[in-house]
Amino acid sequence: MIEETPRPGGISRRVALAAGIGATVLGALPGVAAAVPATVPTAAAGPAPDADWFASPPRSVRPRFRWWWPDGLVDPDEVAREIDQIADAGFGGMEIAGVHHSIKDKSVLDTAYHGWGSRPWQEGVAAALGRAARRGVTIDLTLGPSWPVAVPGVVPDDEVAAQELAYGRVSLAAGETYQGPVPASVRPAGSGVTRQRLVAVQAARVNAANSTRKETGLDLDSVRDLTALVTDGTLSWTAPADGDWVLISYWQRGSAQQPESGPHTSPAAYVVDHFSAAGTRAVTDHWDRKILTPELRRLLRAAGGTFFEDSVELETDGLVWTTGLAEAFEERTGRPLLPCLPALVLDKSNQVFAFEAQVTRQIRHDFWGAVSELFNRHHITALRNWAHSLGMGLRAQPYGLQTDAIASAALLDIPEGESLGFKNLDDYRCLAGGRDMAGHTVLSCEAGAYNGSAYSTTWDRFLRTMGGAYAAGVNQTNLHGFSYATAPGVAWPGFAAFSPYNGAAGYGESWGPRQPTWTHVADISGYLGRVHRVLQSGTARADVAVFRQTGYTATGIGASWFTATGVPLGWTHQFLSSPLLDLPSATVRQGRLAPDGPAYKALFVEGDFFYGSTPTLSVDDAGRILALARAGLPVVLLGAFDQGLTPGVPADGETDRLRETLARLLALPNVVRVTDKAAVGDALAELGITPDARYATASTLLNARRSTAEADYYYFCNGKHAETVKPPVAAIDHEVTLRRDGHGETVPYLLDPWTGDAVRLARYTRDGDDFTVRIKLQPGESTIIALGRPGLFGDRHGARPHVVATDADSVLFAEKGLAVRVSAPGTYTTRPDRGRTFTTTVPSLPGAVVPARWQLDVEDWRPGSTASRTEVVGVSVALDTLLPWSKIPELADSAGVGHYRTTVDLPAGWTSAHGARLELGQVSDTCRVTVNGTRLPAVNRLNPVVDLGPGLLRPGANRIEVEVATPLINRLRVDQPAVFGAVARQDHGLSGPVRLVPYLQTDLS
Repeated sequence: MIEETPRPGGISRRVALAAGIGATVLGALPGVAAAVPATVPTAAAGPAPDADWFASPPRSVRPRFRWWWPDGLVDPDEVAREIDQIADAGFGGMEIAGVHHSIKDKSVLDTAYHGWGSRPWQEGVAAALGRAARRGVTIDLTLGPSWPVAVPGVVPDDEVAAQELAYGRVSLAAGETYQGPVPASVRPAGSGVTRQRLVAVQAARVNAANSTRKETGLDLDSVRDLTALVTDGTLSWTAPADGDWVLISYWQRGSAQQPESGPHTSPAAYVVDHFSAAGTRAVTDHWDRKILTPELRRLLRAAGGTFFEDSVELETDGLVWTTGLAEAFEERTGRPLLPCLPALVLDKSNQVFAFEAQVTRQIRHDFWGAVSELFNRHHITALRNWAHSLGMGLRAQPYGLQTDAIASAALLDIPEGESLGFKNLDDYRCLAGGRDMAGHTVLSCEAGAYNGSAYSTTWDRFLRTMGGAYAAGVNQTNLHGFSYATAPGVAWPGFAAFSPYNGAAGYGESWGPRQPTWTHVADISGYLGRVHRVLQSGTARADVAVFRQTGYTATGIGASWFTATGVPLGWTHQFLSSPLLDLPSATVRQGRLAPDGPAYKALFVEGDFFYGSTPTLSVDDAGRILALARAGLPVVLLGAFDQGLTPGVPADGETDRLRETLARLLALPNVVRVTDKAAVGDALAELGITPDARYATASTLLNARRSTAEADYYYFCNGKHAETVKPPVAAIDHEVTLRRDGHGETVPYLLDPWTGDAVRLARYTRDGDDFTVRIKLQPGESTIIALGRPGLFGDRHGARPHVVATDADSVLFAEKGLAVRVSAPGTYTTRPDRGRTFTTTVPSLPGAVVPARWQLDVEDWRPGSTASRTEVVGVSVALDTLLPWSKIPELADSAGVGHYRTTVDLPAGWTSAHGARLELGQVSDTCRVTVNGTRLPAVNRLNPVVDLGPGLLRPGANRIEVEVATPLINRLRVDQPAVFGAVARQDHGLSGPVRLVPYLQTDLS
C-alpha cells in the first residue's frame, strides 16, 4: 500500500516577437555579477575533477521541480514530507507555484483563508524553507499568484495595473464633416474598468497603395492631431477634399487582466504594469509589507533560491501601454510618438493601419525598442535588484512580448526557456547568448510539459526532448512538475495541477510517489545531475555569434546556413542583440569575441528575419561591429549590406552615415560579404575558421562545449533541431574531431552520465590540438567526451600508449594496460600510436543467448480508499514470449512495477575473462537490472544495453532480473474513462527481444 494522504489542511501560449534596449540598462551588468546571491550558481574554477566530481554531482546542480500547490490549501507536515520525497529522490530543489487549473469549482479553494499569500500559504512556505534548509535543497518562489505577475488589491483603474491603448475609428469621404462624440474604442473595456483617458485624436488620409491584406494604408505626411478640437468629449472636423480620410481615437485604460485560472486571492489580484517603476514597486511593496515576515526573510537567506517569473503573457485586445511610453520613445528616437500611432495600434494582435512598408517597419522597430527598454529597466532590473536585497536571485522567462529577450537574458541571474513553447533549439541559443556575454552560468528550462499527456508521459520522451536543449545551452532542468498530494474533490491518484484540463487529460506530468516510475527516479535525477555538472562547469564556448537586430525568442526562427547546414557539420552558434555589444565582455583578443567567455571565432550578420530579411543595422551597431573587425574579429555578412538600411526611422543623413561605415567595414580583409546563404560555409573557410567539433559526415549529432582550466567538455546528443522535424532521427556511428587549444599533454575521457563512470579512452587519433574519436549513439542518446591531462577522474594510466586502429569490437585500458573485447571468434589486429602492432586470436566464443522463459510478478497499482491512497495488487504471469502488458490479458489495463526473472545457462568453459552485454530491446518505461544478486548501475533509457563486465557471470545457471516501472495511464483509462478514456492504451513493460551477447576480454601484451 502506498500512502499519499496529508493531514486535512486555457493556458494561453506564448506570442513570439521583439526589439532593443538601451545601453543604460545593461551598463550596470559588471556590478551585477558581484551582487549575485550565493544561491545563484556561478562558474568557479575549483579543484581538478576526481572520480566523485562526475559520479556524485552536488545538490546545486541537480534537477529541480515546479511544485504545484492549490494556493494556500496545504498542510505544513505534508509540505515537509514532500520536500523529503524530492530530496530523497536526488533532486536539488523546488519552485512553489500556485497552480490549480484542474479545479474548476473554485468554491473548494476559499481565497479568503487559503489564497496565495494567505497565512496558511505563508506557513506552508515557511515549512518548505525550514525543511529544505535541513535537507540541503533550495526553494524558489513565483513572484505572484499564477501568471503574469499580479498583486492582490490592485484594481484595473489603478495606475499600477497593466495598461492598454485601445483605438476607435470613423471613415470619412472627401469633404465629409464629422460632428459627435470622440469615436469610442472598437473593443469594449475589460470587466472592472470604469475610467479611460483620451490620449489623442488624429485624422489621416487613406492611401490604398500602402494597404495590405489586413491593414488600411495611410499617408504618414497627412496625419493630423485633432486633440485640441475636442470639447467636452465631442469633436467637429471636416475632411479635406483630397481623398478618403479616417478619424482615429486612442484611449488609455486598464487591461483588467487577472492571473491565469483565478481567483487566487482575496481581494482579487490584477496584473501589474510591466513597463513602469510603479508597477514593479507594487509587486515588491506587497511582498515587503504583506508577505515577508521576519521569519520568512530569515528562511529565504537559509534556503531560498530565486524568485521566478513565467513567460510574460500580457493579454489585451489593444496595444500594451504605459503612461511614460511616449516620453521614452521620444527620448530614444528624438521624434514624437503620436504621429506614429496609426502604424502601431492593434486589434486582437492584428495590425490595423500601415504607412509605406519601409517606414512602417522602422516605426514598429523603434516603438518596440522603447517598450523593451522600459521592460528591462523598470521590470527585470528592478526585480533583480530587489531579489538580491533578500539574498535571492531572479529567474525568469523573458519572452512573450515584442521585446529583446536576448538582452533580458543578460540581465537575469538565470534566464529560462521552455520545452513546450520553444519551437526549435535556436530559441534556447538566443537566451544562451545573453547569459554567456553577461558572464552568468545557468540557462534553465521548464521541461517536459506535453499537452494531453498527463500520466502517460514516459521518461524516454522527456529525455529525447531535453537532449537537444542541453546541446543548445540549457544546463538546468525545472521539471514540469510535482503536484501537491491532494485537494478537496480530486480523484485518484491525487491533486494534479493540469489534469483534468477542460474535462480531458491535461498537461503532463505530475511526477512523484504517485507514479510507479518514481521507484527508479533516482537514476533519472543522477543522469540529469551529471549532465548539469558538466554543462555548468567553466565557460561555454561557441563557434559563431549571430547578430540579431531584433532580439525575439520563442519564435522558431533560426540562422541562415548555420541552423540547417552548419549544425549538422558540427558548428555551434549563439545569438547576440545590440545591447550585448556594449557589455565589457564585447572585446576582441586573438581574433575571438568575448575571449574570456564564449570566445566566438566570427560574427555573422544577416538581414532581419522579423522584418522581411531587410539588411539593417543602426549606425551605432555598424560602428561597434567595425571596431570589433578592426580589432581582428572575422565578420561574415549575408545580404545587400552595401546598401544597408537603419532598422528604425533614420534621422537626416543617418542612412548615408550607415553606408559609409559599412563601406569601411566591407573593405577590411577579415570581412566577407555573400549574397547567397549557401556561400556562408565557403566564406568561413576563406577566413580560416573551422568549428571546434568537426563531423566526418553530415549528422544529426548535436554538441555543446564547456571549457575549464583542467579540461574541455564536449556534450553530444543524437537529436533533432526541432521535435516536429521529420523523418525520425536514426542511429549514428561516425568519427568526430575535437579541439583543445594549447594545453600540452592531453588525453580523451568518456563520461557516462547514466553510470557516473569517467574512463580514459583507449582508441583515438591525435593531430596537434585535434583529437578524433568515434561517436556511436542511438536516437536521443547522449554522451560526453572530456579532453584533459592524464590523472583526471581518478585515472591512473599515466603516459601509456593508446590505440589508433583496431578491428576488435572495442579497446580499453585495463589493470595491466591495453585490452580488447571481441564478441565473435577470429583474428584481430590492434595498432597502438607507438610500438608494435598486436594480433589477438579467439578460437571460440559462446553465441548470443535468448532467454526462453520469464516469470513476471507485477505490483498492479489501483485506486485506494482515498484520492491519494494506492492499493497494490499482485499479479503473476509465466511468459514463453515477452509481450507488452497491453497484449497480456491479465495485465492489459495494469500499471505499476513488474519484476521479470529468468535463468541463463553458460558453458563450463566460461572464465573470469568472459563478459557479456545484456541487450534489453524494447522496455518501457524505467528499469533496473540485477544479475546473480548484484544490482547493476542505472540503465541508459535511450539505449538499454547493460555491460555485465567480466567476472559477474559464471558457468552454469545465472539469474537475471529486470524490474520495470510504467506510467499510470492504462489504469486511469478504465478507472476514469470520462477524463482519460480517449487516450490510447500504451505498450509498457519488457517487450524485448532480450539477448545476452558474450564477449572475451584479452590483454594486449
